[in-house]
Amino acid sequence: MTADLPDYYFRVRENGAAVFRLGTENRQRRIEMEEIATVNVRNGNVKPHGEVKLSAADKAAINDWLVARQAQLAAREVDDILRTVDHLNLTTQWAQSRATDAQLDAVTDALLLAMHDLRSMLVRRKADRLAKPEG
Repeated sequence: MTADLPDYYFRVRENGAAVFRLGTENRQRRIEMEEIATVNVRNGNVKPHGEVKLSAADKAAINDWLVARQAQLAAREVDDILRTVDHLNLTTQWAQSRATDAQLDAVTDALLLAMHDLRSMLVRRKADRLAKPEG
């Protein structure tokens, strides 16, 4: 099992990850995890842990992880929005076919306000994109 281990482990946190260097070069062949840095996915900041000096290999591995993680989160964000579109369609079907008057009374105002807000912003952003010169 230890031969298949990567050199680094990234413990995902709210805004990034704690980075650990993995080692098995000890008598018991136990996995040792040395925390070497924290990474902020939003702004790309990397902070070495304590007195650790990051090597070029450490920095390269962290940067590779950061780029991959940012791409993964961006893809998830788009997927979440597409799921929201599906959910809106399911909500429309529910409202049309199964919702009781009491259920509709409970959700109508909140849905109308949220949809109005979303529509207004989407129309504004689309107009901005259309008004931009191409290039």
